[in-house]
Amino acid sequence: MFAVVRTGGKQYRVAAGDKIAVEKLAGEAGDTVTLGDVLLAGEGDSIADAAKVTVSAEIIAQAKGEKVVVFKKRRRHNYRRKAGHRQQMTLLRITDVGEGKKAPAKKAAPAKKAETEAKAAPAEKAPAKKAPAKKPAAAKTTAAAKKPAAKKAPAKKAPAKKAAPKADKK
Repeated sequence: MFAVVRTGGKQYRVAAGDKIAVEKLAGEAGDTVTLGDVLLAGEGDSIADAAKVTVSAEIIAQAKGEKVVVFKKRRRHNYRRKAGHRQQMTLLRITDVGEGKKAPAKKAAPAKKAETEAKAAPAEKAPAKKAPAKKPAAAKTTAAAKKPAAKKAPAKKAPAKKAAPKADKK
């Protein structure tokens, strides 16, 4: 069975056992990832429902692509810049392309864990609060003496004059 998957803005036709190099994915060598964006799936000449197909892969290595030389030049201006770039990539081995239910997102468990941590954290932080620092009395008197000046209303403009009506020529 084969599938066409999209990852890193590119599309790849994959089958079980294939090795592909894709844009960098999170994970370390030996981790298993699921390529969720399946665009097309099939076997031989027949096409299967892509929504039911899952593609799982194993990360072989995190690597860098070939060096790309960037050279900028403006003739007759003595302007030359040379830089290089190596794109981060992940090497994948496709382990399974097949129909199966997609695993539901596990968001409920981390949310419960975060709630329990949030409840425990305020109890620990409560004794650590300190009273706000007091300002000296001299500072209060100077602040009271300096009152902000009252804001003046902006000056109103005179209404625009209307043009005199034109006389009709007969």
